[in-house]
Amino acid sequence: MNQVSVLLQTLDYVGIAVFAATGALAASRKQLDVVAFVFFAAVTATGGGTLRDLLLDVPVFWVRHPAYLAIPLCVAVLVFFTAHLFESRYRVLLWADAVGLAAYTVVGAAKTLAAGASAADALALGILTATFGGVIRDVLAGEPSVILRRELYITCAFAGALVFVVLSAAGTPFWGGATLGFLVAFGIRAGALLRGWSLPVYRARPGRNSSEL
Repeated sequence: MNQVSVLLQTLDYVGIAVFAATGALAASRKQLDVVAFVFFAAVTATGGGTLRDLLLDVPVFWVRHPAYLAIPLCVAVLVFFTAHLFESRYRVLLWADAVGLAAYTVVGAAKTLAAGASAADALALGILTATFGGVIRDVLAGEPSVILRRELYITCAFAGALVFVVLSAAGTPFWGGATLGFLVAFGIRAGALLRGWSLPVYRARPGRNSSEL
């Protein structure tokens, strides 16, 4: 296995583990049983990658490699016995999600390019891989979706994926593009969590009544 494969697999496992932790933490906030912890962890960890592979029409990654399901199982059990140690589990969830977002942004874009897709596809599927699992988690938990928070979220994945794709097209070594893509995505998300960074929001005009039409 070459260095590129090792780094990509490492990022993949990091993304799986931290997204699994966020799913399990969401289950802890709902005071669910250990089976629900495992379910939340697995769905959150694999949701984005599963959709990516289906859209690329390639074998779904966790079907070929059972380790991708073993990691959420272990993480879920660990969180089940340790979640009570964290004073603010939602805050931990947000920061773990930020790490997973950054890792999966690069993984999603890299796997899309490796499948022979275009740079535009890599950008789109990098964002999708990084965000879709968190959306599923929040829907299942009945929590306000993290993508609906005012702080930057999808923008972070977009920026990280764009940096990675552009650097890859420019011939930058994989480790350099992957590292910078990760740092950009995580750095912007960290700024959003710490400083409340956000983009201007749409403010609708007052509706017109029938006499004005």
